[in-house]
Amino acid sequence: MKDENSIFVGNKPFLNYVTGVVMQFTSRGASEVIVKARGKFISRAVDIAEVARKRFLGDTINIKDIKIDSEEFQTKEGRTIRVSNIEITLGKK
Repeated sequence: MKDENSIFVGNKPFLNYVTGVVMQFTSRGASEVIVKARGKFISRAVDIAEVARKRFLGDTINIKDIKIDSEEFQTKEGRTIRVSNIEITLGKK
């Protein structure tokens, strides 16, 4: 899967991401779109996938896969922190 079919969730307005998902399926003809998020944006990614699926694309797409993981990072102070991430794969039925 190429990154061009991925939506990385961050601080932009919510509907920008929903529109991005819908556009991938409608304008670009993508068969799959991956919604990716880390940390505090995970719940937002779930909401984006659900709104795109239920309100905009209806019965044309479904959730094909959900992957969860976590990564360890070193802070500038030398502490180790864990950040969770999620990848929600939406695909055409």
